[in-house]
Amino acid sequence: VKGLLKEKRLDMLVDPDLQNNYIESEVEQLIQVALLCTQGSPMDRPKMSEVVRMLEGDGLAERWEEWQKVEVVRSQEVDLPPLRNSEWIIDSTENLHAVDLSGPR
Repeated sequence: VKGLLKEKRLDMLVDPDLQNNYIESEVEQLIQVALLCTQGSPMDRPKMSEVVRMLEGDGLAERWEEWQKVEVVRSQEVDLPPLRNSEWIIDSTENLHAVDLSGPR
């Protein structure tokens, strides 16, 4: 998704039934918000109130630019050998109580 967004190939991500009946800038913003919300660490993900503000047009550009800088640094770090699927899947909810699960990130 990151690559398609970078290459501006949004048509590959949008439902073909829309038949190009969408606003590209809005799709790009939605994808940016989705990528911010699916970061690896829950602490790096925006809170729901931040997501609402970003969707209303407040703060997305700044947050996206900040995330892009972090991504550049990560891409320049030494690549580690790929892990087997079972090695990188971590159940972060394993030891949490229901109250902890429903709290903000």
